[in-house]
Amino acid sequence: MADSVRAALINEYRQRQRELARSVVERPLATPPRLIAAVDVHLRGTQGVAAAVLCAYPTLEELAHYVALGQVPFPYIPGLLSYREAPLCLEAIRGLPESPDLILVDGQGRAHPRRAGIACHLGVELGLPTIGVAKSILVGRHEPLGDERGSVAPLVADDEVIGMAVRTRAGVTPVYVSVGHLVTLEDAVEWTLRTTTRYRLPEPSRRAHRLAQDAARALPSNDSRD
Repeated sequence: MADSVRAALINEYRQRQRELARSVVERPLATPPRLIAAVDVHLRGTQGVAAAVLCAYPTLEELAHYVALGQVPFPYIPGLLSYREAPLCLEAIRGLPESPDLILVDGQGRAHPRRAGIACHLGVELGLPTIGVAKSILVGRHEPLGDERGSVAPLVADDEVIGMAVRTRAGVTPVYVSVGHLVTLEDAVEWTLRTTTRYRLPEPSRRAHRLAQDAARALPSNDSRD
């Protein structure tokens, strides 16, 4: 792809994200979720695997899962993860036997340069509440937070609180939580903690991560990158 064409496409996708950001709705959850899903993606070469797991709340019993396989249609460009992974995520979530009341997404929501990460993309597309639960920071900074479980610190960019660093397990690196769609930041923090048990990640997210990872490892590699 010529550099000029690539640059034009990147600008177009960034503009789409700015438009998407205006479609995100932040409002309290109307009722406590009964069915909570999580979705995660793993790649092997140019092939992708998205795994969606559906759990009951409050037991966190796994009710169903769905794995979607396909070619990754978009190269890795920081801030444009949605266009790389969202199609497979949508397929996986839509493959679940019941529609979830809340979706935990491996990635950013509002904690994104254009306030439109993959959790926003999926939430707006599906019309469902979503929370971004990221393992690392894409944009923003936060002050130190306490070592105990439940400690939080606002994630700030351009003088705006865009998410929260959340300690889900004592002494373990926090996760970075942000609004995806149809939740508040307070909801996002609360339900991240409510669904986290012994591990760093919420239990539905941990299961989706493991399922996607195992499925990706089973794929034949189609290039030299793993």
